[in-house]
Amino acid sequence: MSWRKLGHVFVPDTQWKWAAHGYAHLPTPYLITPDTIRVYYAALDVNNYGRISFVDLDAQNPLNVRNVMQAPVLDIGSLGSFDDCGVVPSSVIRIGDQLHLYYIGFQRTVRVPYMLFTGVAIGDNNGEHFHRHQRTPLLDRTSSEPYSRSAPWVCYEHGIYKMWYWSCLEWTQDNDAVHYNNVIRYATSQDGMDWSVNDHICIAPEFPGEYSIGRPTVRSKNGRYEMWYAVRALNRPYAIGYAQSGDGIHWTRMDTQAGITTSPSGWDSEMICYPALLMVDERCYLFYNGNGHGKNGFGVAVWEEA
Repeated sequence: MSWRKLGHVFVPDTQWKWAAHGYAHLPTPYLITPDTIRVYYAALDVNNYGRISFVDLDAQNPLNVRNVMQAPVLDIGSLGSFDDCGVVPSSVIRIGDQLHLYYIGFQRTVRVPYMLFTGVAIGDNNGEHFHRHQRTPLLDRTSSEPYSRSAPWVCYEHGIYKMWYWSCLEWTQDNDAVHYNNVIRYATSQDGMDWSVNDHICIAPEFPGEYSIGRPTVRSKNGRYEMWYAVRALNRPYAIGYAQSGDGIHWTRMDTQAGITTSPSGWDSEMICYPALLMVDERCYLFYNGNGHGKNGFGVAVWEEA
C-alpha cells in the first residue's frame, strides 16, 4: 500500500504582482463540483506576504488544469492584525450553505520570525470570494498554548466538527538561530467556530533532530484514523510522516508506512511536505509541496492498495 505519484500540477505565474516571489504553499483541495477539484494555495509577493488563490483541476485527472484564478480570493489582514503579513490556506469545509476556509495568519515579530494563529473566512457558494468571519484569531493564545496555534485540518463526523492542528510548545535557540518546537493537538466543536481542546498531545517530535510536526491531514477508514503530516528536523529536509489512531486522540507514529518519499530527481527530489487529502468517489488523492517547501508549486499522488 502506497501513494503513486501522478506528477507536478501547478506553480503560479510570477508575473502576477501578488505572486511575484512564486510558491504555492499548503495546497488545500476541495471538491467544488462532482468533476472539479478546487485547490486553494498561497503565493508570495516580493515582501514574502502570502495571499490565497486557487486553481481548478479535473477530478478524474488532477494533472489537467481547467481554470486558474489570477487574483487573490483572500488578501492579507489590516495593518497590525494577526494576519497582516500573510494568509495561507489549511482546510476547507462546507457548513450549511457556506464554505469555511480555515487559514494560517502570519504576523512577523522581532525576537522570533513570526507568530501563527488560525483564522476563518466565509466563502460564497462557489468558493470564489471570501470574507473574514472576524478580525481576531479563531484559535488565539491560551495559558497552555501561548505561542502559536494554526494549520488546522477540519472534518465533520458523527455530529461534531473535529480539528487536528499545529501547536507551538516553545521557541529554542541554537547557534544564534531560533526555531519553534511544535506538536499536533486535537479539538472539537458543535458549530465549527467555538472549539474545545483536548489536553492530550496527539503527536510530538520523538526522533533525533526533530523539532516540528505540522500540517496534519486526516481520514477515517475501516474504524481507524490515519494521519499524514509534515516532519521537520535539524539534520534532514522536510518529510511526510504517518500515524494511526483508534479514537483520533491517541496516535501511534508509523512514519515508515507513510507510503511516499522524495523522487530520484525533479521538483520533489529534495523534500516533500504539507500533505492534504481529498476523496473523490473511491479514489484518495494526496496533494503536497516539494522542493523549497512550495517554491516549485505542488503535486499530487493517488493511494493504491496494492
